[in-house]
Amino acid sequence: MTSFDSSPTLTAWRALLALAVVFVMLATTGWTAVRHQHSAAPRETALASWAKDRIAGRALPDVSAPAKRLAHFFSTLTAGQQVALADEYPLVVGNLNGAPAALRYRANRHALAQAESAEEQRTRDVRLSPDGRHQAVLRLARFRSLLAGDRQILTFDPSGRGRAAEVFGDLDRAERVSVVVPGVDTNLLTLERSGIKRNAAPVGMAQSLYGAERSARPGSRTAVIAWADYTAPVGIGMDAALGGLAEDGAVRLNALVEALPGTSDVSLFCHSYGSVLCGVAAHDLPSRVSDIAVAGSPGMRVDSAAGLRTGARVWAMRDGDDWIEDIPHMEVGGLGHGADPVDPAFGARIVSADGAVGHSGYFEPGTESLSNLAAIGVGAYDAVSCATTDGACHREISGTTEA
Repeated sequence: MTSFDSSPTLTAWRALLALAVVFVMLATTGWTAVRHQHSAAPRETALASWAKDRIAGRALPDVSAPAKRLAHFFSTLTAGQQVALADEYPLVVGNLNGAPAALRYRANRHALAQAESAEEQRTRDVRLSPDGRHQAVLRLARFRSLLAGDRQILTFDPSGRGRAAEVFGDLDRAERVSVVVPGVDTNLLTLERSGIKRNAAPVGMAQSLYGAERSARPGSRTAVIAWADYTAPVGIGMDAALGGLAEDGAVRLNALVEALPGTSDVSLFCHSYGSVLCGVAAHDLPSRVSDIAVAGSPGMRVDSAAGLRTGARVWAMRDGDDWIEDIPHMEVGGLGHGADPVDPAFGARIVSADGAVGHSGYFEPGTESLSNLAAIGVGAYDAVSCATTDGACHREISGTTEA
């Protein structure tokens, strides 16, 4: 039998295994492709009009300006002027970091109502294929769901597969803010689910975490964001094995955190490919990010927690039945996402995921995994249960004990 004891041979064998896994993925799922794309024309048209418009004799700001500059612009407007802009340019204001959160909620309700009307017409378009009409029906149902009740939609863009983010709690008054960063197959249609998959979708994850945080520290003012505002990989294909979409998403995540109101501590809860994104974003995150917790991670594109170059506490968990454990934790020529965050050598604080079932069960109520995430979110570090492999997850940082 051939021996693989030597380090170079073992490394080469793992590289071949990683490539084999990817080729199997490609053979069974095909190259990542976005199907049933919708035109981005409405948002592009709105942006073009915004760039030429004025209010009270002043030009409207560049939408790519820093959030602080945009926040200052809105602070100089009257309430009536703010509302007028939100109503006229919902697809702009609703996605504008720096605009007041309440104004963005209002703008996105308008944008959703417009999208609902357009999609309802598409469901009756005889030129669409049966599959196209089915997709239109599903999108229509999603828009109507997001319009129901008094939901706080922080971002909404129906173009392509769609992006959105929803807030639970009072973002302006929150003392602690948690951001849930989901993984592959995140889009408008998978934003929320019902039944047994409810807590495996971004909205369900965030709702579950919000409830657990309020139970963990009832007197604490918390807010949780279900952040599905990036282009995620479609399925377990080439995009999921590379870091390109994570790099693009990291820019968007950093912009979101930079624009959050107030001075509250921010915790990131990154699931699956979302942990890749968080790893890429880590070194540019604002200092208010106190914690980065990853669950079911394929890697964070670094060799160790120190390589993230962040002052935030880094936490990691993985359920024993999570298939992600079988993914080669390595990186070869950009393929793969690096070291395993739950390997003690990585240097993260390894916490218990007891009760979680499989890759998507970390946010299920009643699990130790959710309780630990909630404790991290509200800063109750002494309530975090360490994994058996890391009894020192309460270790000191910067001379202070977190437990």
